[in-house]
Amino acid sequence: MAFDGITIANITKELSDKLSGGRIRKIAQPENDELLLTIKSAEGNFRLLISASASLPLIYLTENNKPSPMTAPNFCMLLRKHIENGKITKISQPGLERIIHFEIEHLDELGDLRHKKLIVEIMGKHSNIIFCDENDRIIDSIKHVSLQMSSIREVLPGRNYFIPVTQEKENPLELQMETFFAQIGSKSTKLAKALYTSYTGISPVIANEVVFRSGLNAEMSGNALSELEMLHFYKTFSYFMEDVKTAAFTPQIVYNAGKPVEYSALALTMYGDFEHISHESISHILETYYAERNTVTRIRQRSVDLRKIVQTALDRSRKKYDIQAKQLKDTEKRDTYRIYGELLTTYGYSAEPGTKALEVFNYYTSEELTIPLDPQLTALENAKKYFEKYSKLKRTYEAVTALLQETRDEAEHLDSISTALDIALSEEDLVEIKEELMEYGYIKKRHPGGKKPKITSKPFHYISSDGYHMYVGKNNFQNEELTFKFATGNDWWFHAKGVPGSHVIVKTEGADDMPDATFEEAGRLAAYYSQSRDNEKVEIDYIQKKHIKKPKGGKPGFVVYYTNYSLMIDPDISKIKQL
Repeated sequence: MAFDGITIANITKELSDKLSGGRIRKIAQPENDELLLTIKSAEGNFRLLISASASLPLIYLTENNKPSPMTAPNFCMLLRKHIENGKITKISQPGLERIIHFEIEHLDELGDLRHKKLIVEIMGKHSNIIFCDENDRIIDSIKHVSLQMSSIREVLPGRNYFIPVTQEKENPLELQMETFFAQIGSKSTKLAKALYTSYTGISPVIANEVVFRSGLNAEMSGNALSELEMLHFYKTFSYFMEDVKTAAFTPQIVYNAGKPVEYSALALTMYGDFEHISHESISHILETYYAERNTVTRIRQRSVDLRKIVQTALDRSRKKYDIQAKQLKDTEKRDTYRIYGELLTTYGYSAEPGTKALEVFNYYTSEELTIPLDPQLTALENAKKYFEKYSKLKRTYEAVTALLQETRDEAEHLDSISTALDIALSEEDLVEIKEELMEYGYIKKRHPGGKKPKITSKPFHYISSDGYHMYVGKNNFQNEELTFKFATGNDWWFHAKGVPGSHVIVKTEGADDMPDATFEEAGRLAAYYSQSRDNEKVEIDYIQKKHIKKPKGGKPGFVVYYTNYSLMIDPDISKIKQL
């Protein structure tokens, strides 16, 4: 979720409470489009990170420091000259715009009191940090914007600062019933879009939350609402905005299966079944959310090369499989040729020389059968020819069947590695996957004597609602270790049926049986950590470890079993506690 006006309202309130009256002790510019201010106020010492990055604009309080370049950029030097040791007198947000104004007073070179404004615009790729005098004239900005870059507004030294109006939107803090009816009632789009295209500072996520709270059909358009439905929608939005006006913020992050899905300054009730983690500080929420999202993004980026290797090998295996399957299909007539040869050996004496076909009684099916003949050969020579065809196709069938199984096994192995890459959460997880690719020749092996990296990745560890410890392998090596070295005979083993996925081991500690809830939770883990995690329901095989066997010559993590139990379960693990 991008910064919206409500998030800005929350961060403005927090900054105002903690920084108003404080003095700017240090100004740094760690990146070209980023500032880090150190501020001392009555509430304590704080670091304020402000980023105008086009891809990820941010503003929040943080305890983390960042290294700065040896030579400060010009914009940083300008701010130091004017407002270092300056006092923050006011922090405000105009309307519900994605803008924060810092009003700062300082003494100039002559000792006279001056006033400046530092304006932070969090507007996606148009984000900027603009430094103005008391008359709103731009002194400088972290990004210069000329008319060649934008026909809406120049952001250059000497120009007057103003908020660009690019869309005809209303201020939701000044909500009026008549205006609401006119705005929403004129839209033919779905309710959520009608709302966020009509009012400033409302994101699609917030708009969908308001629609959800109203209980109205989300597929309805604004102009399709009855007068009563419109009134109900207006009231819902009014109550929602009242929390913004009174600063009744409840910052939270919504998690699904341990991964951050959304954050918000107000409760997102539409994610009712997901895990909601709240914190009194919106800064803490923002820093946590983006740190966790960045971790996931970074791992996806770091695994790009491995994914490419796996996908290339997988495409090659599937192409090879298709060719071999066609070759196998071409051998389907082998038994027909054998029967032709045997019947000609039996009835060939009745064939006239030069005949092109012989009709005989097929004692295998008790039916009449017509056998094509080469008229230039005798019946016995035709029989010999058919036996030769049969023998050739039989050899091909046996060879291709074996190759087809090898290719199928290779594709399944690569599929399992691909699933392991989807599960990986850290660079340590990728190290073990890379080792497997190296061991099986998909990546060039290290030179003899080359140092093997230390494996620090560990299986996921959960505990069931009944107190049973559950372990989930992140890759084939861990699956192998869990099943054949860690698990004991009476422990339970779970796996998604017919698709690549993790082995889930439930330690029974000698118990004869487990509660149904633990079976279901282990099944959910097996479903989630599999290739079928996006399905509503996943079929899970489960069996005691003592019935699991390792196939001879099998790849790591591959098992065989002949008697098992099954269950259908959803892949929702949000309520399972991870250790």
